[in-house]
Amino acid sequence: MQETKLLELTLFPPGLDHPEGVAWGPDGKAYAGGEAGQVYRLDLEAQTAEEFANTGGFVLGLAHDAAGNIYACDQGVKQIVKITPDGTTSKYSDGGGGQNMSVPNYPVFDAAGNLYVSDSGAWAQKNGFIWRVKPGGEGEIWSTAANGFTNGMCLGPDGKSLYVVESSPPLISRIPINADGSAGARSIVVELPRMVPDGVAFDEAGDLWISFYNPNVIYRVSADGALQLMYDDWEQSLLIAPTNIAFGGPDMKTLLIANLCGWNIITAAMDVPGIRVQYPQL
Repeated sequence: MQETKLLELTLFPPGLDHPEGVAWGPDGKAYAGGEAGQVYRLDLEAQTAEEFANTGGFVLGLAHDAAGNIYACDQGVKQIVKITPDGTTSKYSDGGGGQNMSVPNYPVFDAAGNLYVSDSGAWAQKNGFIWRVKPGGEGEIWSTAANGFTNGMCLGPDGKSLYVVESSPPLISRIPINADGSAGARSIVVELPRMVPDGVAFDEAGDLWISFYNPNVIYRVSADGALQLMYDDWEQSLLIAPTNIAFGGPDMKTLLIANLCGWNIITAAMDVPGIRVQYPQL
């Protein structure tokens, strides 16, 4: 592994309740969740944050549709909660096919409005899996192949594959999305021994950025497969158990890092913009 400290991190003003999830919305604002169900709207330019909704549980990963509605994984109420821009909450999905969600962790939309949701299962038990929730909220189990505490996810640059964090054993896997919508064969992208990866996001150069709950580091896997250490906060002065990551900002050159064991979102200015996530019309 080639070690290079390239990122310069900035601490967003405190006051967030142990944010696990972070996302960039179609309205030009950042969004984060809290461990007591809080949903925060963050203005990066003004450096302000407001709690505008509460799910009643524990908010993990977040995704948006084109209208600005949020779809939040909530491990407390064990469902995907829909939150409108004015803060109204409702159940979007809690599973399907006779099975309920257990640990809904992270959501990813595709262009057609299907929501892929990681369900982590129990630590080290290899019983995690991925739901596919069709527009309207009907869920089905999409893949059980990436089952190692299924965690953060993102679409690949071509929009035709899902990159999946498997925190235990620690690795990143890839599952193609077949033309008929079914899951293809899982392959391993990179193994990450003695670490706990959590979040992933692609930039426009095809590099995959990975945040680690433990240790407090950020890595990058370049398009040619090289693994580089981009930030190591061994003192825990800024990164305190980083979890989900997302690209945002008007030029998509701001990396947003959730800080689960802290009270802040961390930002980093990037040279290469991130790939914009899908905001489907639902």
